Amino acid sequence: MVSTKNVAAHWLLLALGLLLGAPLAGQAQIVDDSTKVLYGPKTTHIIYEAEVQHDSTRGTVIDTSLVHWPQQRFWFHDSTFQQDLGTVGSASRPLLYRPNLELGARLGRNVFDRYAREGSQAPYYDTRSPYSFFRYVQTSAGEQVFEISYNRSLKKNFSIGLDYERFASNKVLGENSGTGLVEHNATTFSVRYQTEDERYHLLASIVNTRHRATEQGGIQPLPTEKYPSDLFNYDREAVRLNFATNTDDRDELHLFQSYRLLGRGLTAYDILDIRRQYNGYIDADLAGLNQSTGKSDLSFYPAALVNTTATLDRTTYRQAENTVGVRGHSDRVEYNLYGRYRLYSLRESTQYSSVTPVGSITPLPPHIEVYPQSGGQLFLGGTAAFNYRTIYAVEVAGEYKPLGNTALGEYWLRGAIRTGPLSAEVLTTSYAPTLTQLRFLGNHYNWTNSFSNTNTNQLTVRLKQRLPFLAEHSIEASAAVVNLTDLVYYNQAGVPAQLSASKQLLIGFVRHRFRVGKLFFDNQATYTVGASDTLSEGIRIPALVTESRVYYQTYVFKKAALAQIGGEVYYQSRFRGYNYSPSTQQFYLQDNFTIRNYAVANVFLTAQINAVTLFIKVAYVNQGLDPYGYNGYFTTPYYTGYPRRLQLGVRWRFFS
Repeated sequence: MVSTKNVAAHWLLLALGLLLGAPLAGQAQIVDDSTKVLYGPKTTHIIYEAEVQHDSTRGTVIDTSLVHWPQQRFWFHDSTFQQDLGTVGSASRPLLYRPNLELGARLGRNVFDRYAREGSQAPYYDTRSPYSFFRYVQTSAGEQVFEISYNRSLKKNFSIGLDYERFASNKVLGENSGTGLVEHNATTFSVRYQTEDERYHLLASIVNTRHRATEQGGIQPLPTEKYPSDLFNYDREAVRLNFATNTDDRDELHLFQSYRLLGRGLTAYDILDIRRQYNGYIDADLAGLNQSTGKSDLSFYPAALVNTTATLDRTTYRQAENTVGVRGHSDRVEYNLYGRYRLYSLRESTQYSSVTPVGSITPLPPHIEVYPQSGGQLFLGGTAAFNYRTIYAVEVAGEYKPLGNTALGEYWLRGAIRTGPLSAEVLTTSYAPTLTQLRFLGNHYNWTNSFSNTNTNQLTVRLKQRLPFLAEHSIEASAAVVNLTDLVYYNQAGVPAQLSASKQLLIGFVRHRFRVGKLFFDNQATYTVGASDTLSEGIRIPALVTESRVYYQTYVFKKAALAQIGGEVYYQSRFRGYNYSPSTQQFYLQDNFTIRNYAVANVFLTAQINAVTLFIKVAYVNQGLDPYGYNGYFTTPYYTGYPRRLQLGVRWRFFS
């Protein structure tokens, strides 16, 4: 775990060393470049599976820009806005609405998804020389991000890669603050091969993820803390859980193969994906329970059903699926047809008390296990698209799973049309609830449900246009109407429920980027109507979420370094955010705590000197400036966000 003792002095020395030493390193590299080094960012390309599926292996050059490096949400594998528990590596859920396109059996334990890499998203590098890099972020609050990667091409048609990453954070709340809270370790091994004529392609990746998160249950208000504004004492606050831990382990083997049969017009492909996800929850001390009734005053512990001294719930989900398809394209037409078969299994268990029940001579079994679930499912899908230069485009895509909760089975169907800067899209879906929503067995919850499919209809209109009267001046805007029917959600009791009435959302989005000389502006906002009401059922979303960023970028040290200095502000309006249940790993509705509107401002300095990129950032610089006297903000009821802190990051690339 991360320790923050005396860390400020170490940072200062490291920062001074990097700032003073990097120009010398950059000069040495420049001299070396002129004599020996032939390779660099422009000769190293990243190739993703999605590109190979579209019959392209050109890839894209590695990103050497400074824009996203200091922004915390881009440190992980999901950069969307999230509601979390206020710390790096904590449970999180998407803050804004996004449609579901996953059909069939799926576990439904997703609170740690943003930290886990999917095998289909593994990067493959086309390098003319061995390429490696590392990135490291450390903060005064104990946040830590570390990644090291090595990649090598053996001739043009074969490459291998090995990546290790670690996310960690320390406790901010409670008397044991500064000790370890979250630790995430993951490795990715990847292999890419193609024949000389590029007719056959092979992409293979193995991803192993281990995530451990100490659960604190949020702040337990003291008798003297009457209002939410009193709960920003951080290390002097009491927490509800002291011996609880969540474990999320994932293993995945992903294999993609394609073979060009008739030029680019007909390519056959196969995708094999085998994965396992284990979730375990342990609370070694249930002293807060009433031992005679098994009841608790904690909303996420309504009772102890089988063990009043400790909780040990386990879930293991396994899935193997194989996709076989054909696709092809010309300058104007593209198509894709596929079939996929999925095998899945799910086992759940919870630990009984070790004592023998009163009046019985037979001890209880060591654990109780729900009847295991398993099955096989078939999916059919495809895409057809027509493009006429950059003027006009039409696309139809969809997927269908026969049978299920309705006579029509499950499906999603999308149609899109684009002409110039304008586009419109229609999406309709019908999908079954997750396996966790249907059945759950644990020490604090036990349910079995039968829900119908959730149906969604969405119309979206978009505008994307560069404006000619200013350099690098562009605008993106969209408006969407969403209708949700039979939505399955977690209600105020923390258990799944189905919304009897339909739900309508109106979503507006705008992003404006422009430059005036060396000054850059990037502003975006999302406005949602229909889910921000005080007691909105089924779904809760802040009405307004914005992010604004401004920075000045220029070359320094006689153009030896590129530097940025600027600031950014995140803002979200008030809403009754979801509560979090650690034993079920689910966010659920609540009506008693309002997360008030708040803004978080950061200032940063970023510099790139040859192959080295570094930043220094003061996060939440506006702490203590709240006009209502709040010395912080809440991300989830009774979970505070980080206080003001210093962040330091370095990224170094090596081209042998």
